Amino acid sequence: MDGLRLGDVIDDYCVKCRRMTNHAVVSILEKAAAKVRCRTCYHDHDYRHETAPPTKKELKQAELYKQVLAGVSSAPEGGEETGILPEETAAGEANGVEEPVAELKKRAKKTSK
Repeated sequence: MDGLRLGDVIDDYCVKCRRMTNHAVVSILEKAAAKVRCRTCYHDHDYRHETAPPTKKELKQAELYKQVLAGVSSAPEGGEETGILPEETAAGEANGVEEPVAELKKRAKKTSK
């Protein structure tokens, strides 16, 4: 007798318990477990092949990673990128960065007095 039988106990991830628990085989399809029942909470679900679903944190990291890759691949191909900013941009004059920084410093001095 090879393979699984109904009622056999196997390990699987239970989404209700949120951990790996013992499960009883409830349904078999093509000599493999299709549905299982958790022996702790008695919740029936599809057999997940002992893999936990990704956490919300992992999903968010994957989405951010895809966004970064999309930004990198859409970089202009016009020439060689040196990574050096023009002098006026680096100094902040072209973008008007120096003025807000000076204003913030003045506000900080006034509030600290």
